[in-house]
Amino acid sequence: MSRKDRHVVPNADRGWSVRKSGAERASRVFDTQRQAIDYARAQAKKDKAELYIHKKDGTIRERDSYGNDPRSSKG
Repeated sequence: MSRKDRHVVPNADRGWSVRKSGAERASRVFDTQRQAIDYARAQAKKDKAELYIHKKDGTIRERDSYGNDPRSSKG
C-alpha cells in the first residue's frame, strides 16, 4: 500500500472520513459515504493511487485502482 492510497472509513464521531494510508488523522470528514467516496476518488485519480471503500464494520467492500493497476492482464 502506498502512502498516497485513500481509504473511505466510518467515523465514530460523525459520518465518513477520508484517510491516506498510514495516516492517523482523517484528511476530510463528510456527512455521507457518497460525499466521501466522490472526494477520495478524485484524490486517488489525481495521485494515480488506490481507493479503498470500507463498510460500517470496517471491512473493505470495494477497491479501485487509478493509474497503477497491479493486474498484468491484456485487453
